[in-house]
Amino acid sequence: MAQIRNVRYSGNPEHKRNPGDFSLVPPSTPRPGKTLCDQVEIYGRVEALNLPRAGLQRGTFSEQERGGWPQNVWAVTERGEPLEAQPEQPGVYHGYPMPATDPFREKVIEAWGRA
Repeated sequence: MAQIRNVRYSGNPEHKRNPGDFSLVPPSTPRPGKTLCDQVEIYGRVEALNLPRAGLQRGTFSEQERGGWPQNVWAVTERGEPLEAQPEQPGVYHGYPMPATDPFREKVIEAWGRA
């Protein structure tokens, strides 16, 4: 997928307790019910950007598109935590840990292992 190098990361303060180097405004506004990047030890913009890129490379993304980009991209951290990213605008994603109650988590982990 040639688009991989053009992926950008926007972040979302609702998924951050620690503002890290994301340069978000406001820096963090954790919202009840939202999963936090802090829970899976993602504190840096480079790592957050590399995860959806890896998902696109491995083919762990939805067939449904928005603006020519996958509606969802999934990745798994080195510690085995599944993540989901959604576009804020074409090619610009924000991501978050998948909730423990999401039954799709196991499918993401399985697909990631096969990719």
